[in-house]
Amino acid sequence: MATLFIPPQMRDLTGGAASLTAHGATLGEVFAALETAHPGLNSRIAPDGTLAGGWPSRSDGRMTARGLLAPISATSEIHILPAIGGG
Repeated sequence: MATLFIPPQMRDLTGGAASLTAHGATLGEVFAALETAHPGLNSRIAPDGTLAGGWPSRSDGRMTARGLLAPISATSEIHILPAIGGG
């Protein structure tokens, strides 16, 4: 199963869990699989069926430009990166 690392801003949806595991061939399938156990997670990350602008993702050490279509393997490590603002 792929491992999804949860940023602190989203742990209210995971019961405080810092990581979750799920099956899926794409990033979108992993998020959809997690939605059943953690309602609201998928809609916060991909509210309109695409990754929300403030949540880029990194899979297996690389930033992905394929969004929810990014391929995921059974051993993938997925990081959702919150936007960082500042001045």
